Amino acid sequence: MEGKDMKFLKKLFLSIAFIAVTTLGTTNANAACKVHLGDFDWDSANIHTAIAGYILEKGYGCEVESTKGSTTPIMAALFDQQIDIVTEVWRDNLVQLIEDNLAKGTIIELGVNTPSSTQGFYVDKPTADKYGLKSVEDMKSADIAKLFADPEAPGKGRMTSCISGWTCYTINLVKHKVYGLDEFYTNFDPGSGGALDAAIAGGFKKGKPVFSYYWTPTGLMGKVDLVKLEEPKYDQACWDEMTKVVEDIKANGPDVYKDTCACEYVNMSLTKAASTKFASNAKNKPILDFIRAYSIPTADVNKSLAFYMDESGGDMEATAKHFLSNSGMWKKWVPADVAEKVVASL
Repeated sequence: MEGKDMKFLKKLFLSIAFIAVTTLGTTNANAACKVHLGDFDWDSANIHTAIAGYILEKGYGCEVESTKGSTTPIMAALFDQQIDIVTEVWRDNLVQLIEDNLAKGTIIELGVNTPSSTQGFYVDKPTADKYGLKSVEDMKSADIAKLFADPEAPGKGRMTSCISGWTCYTINLVKHKVYGLDEFYTNFDPGSGGALDAAIAGGFKKGKPVFSYYWTPTGLMGKVDLVKLEEPKYDQACWDEMTKVVEDIKANGPDVYKDTCACEYVNMSLTKAASTKFASNAKNKPILDFIRAYSIPTADVNKSLAFYMDESGGDMEATAKHFLSNSGMWKKWVPADVAEKVVASL
């Protein structure tokens, strides 16, 4: 099945996925403004959505709606003008999509959210030290793969990967093929960001070897000792070539894989974006000015993530309030009267 029928089914699937994850936030008939935030199924994105949402609600008097889901449906909803703002965009994982939609005029970019983030393949330090595992090439051995045995795929090791709805799942799938890791390991979808964290934390707790995709900023990274495996150095031309294959697989399935180049993830800045429908409404200028100014250093994001994991009991609003109560940086993002209202609400 191809052409219009396939495109219709894809759009229908995205719509269903989108509806399934929609959650209503504050509802206020007399709200000064309405903002629909797009959120993702990992903690750092949740923290930014919670902080921005709290300021919009308490400081600007907005009615705030938040929709949470995987990368594909949330970004599709932003491009489709169903979502107004996304506060954490992993731009370098989505280069082609972002560039295409900037060219179409469906979105505008609002600058840097977090100045530095990293992604890659990691092994726990005790195992890396014991077996001299420094690069992806060192992993290509049946004896090494046995250390990370996949109970669901006899004879293979398991690399715990991204969630299948995240673009990095497909990037990792392609990397496995290019590097020859697929002969020895499954590219395992843990099902959720929480399950990915649990797989890593559980391995350390039990003293079992860990082989996993992971990233920063995260709270877990400050608690476990992971060694990043070397890959071929980042090269823009190589990355662009690989991205085309990744996007083809995302659209048409893994059978369309073609031989390609592959390299390490670039150390990237995370960004923010808004739909042009929302951005072109003059009434929303104060909100866009706030989101443009919104930027939190990576170390501070890690502190908030650690608070969320260790002290908040998994309460994202409490985490947002803790950040706003214990940091003054956010007061530079908003006018004085907005800051006063936020402080009063804390």
